[in-house]
Amino acid sequence: MAEEITYADFERVDIRVGTIIEASPFPDARKPAFKLLIDFGPDIGNKKSSAQITVHYTPESLIGRQVLGVVNFPPRQIGPFRSEVLTLGFEDENGAIVLAAVEQPVPNGRKMM
Repeated sequence: MAEEITYADFERVDIRVGTIIEASPFPDARKPAFKLLIDFGPDIGNKKSSAQITVHYTPESLIGRQVLGVVNFPPRQIGPFRSEVLTLGFEDENGAIVLAAVEQPVPNGRKMM
């Protein structure tokens, strides 16, 4: 378990829901990944993310899927691609990433509470 934090610490991490509107292979990544474009609603807009989720997903299966992302991390340069959002997921029993998602549709851009 990680170090204990306060609720104020948690509030500083801006986790929002968004819908994947584009997904494509990212052959320049060191580990297999997809390039994603995620719609986080009118206040945040569309953001790019690199996600190592190639074991359980195809680009076609990702379009329209709602995901959770940290939108207030600084952008990260991954080869020629600038990732603006950390898309959230969990490792399965083999270490492959399974996306974190909402159970019911939620308006894009809503903050995790």
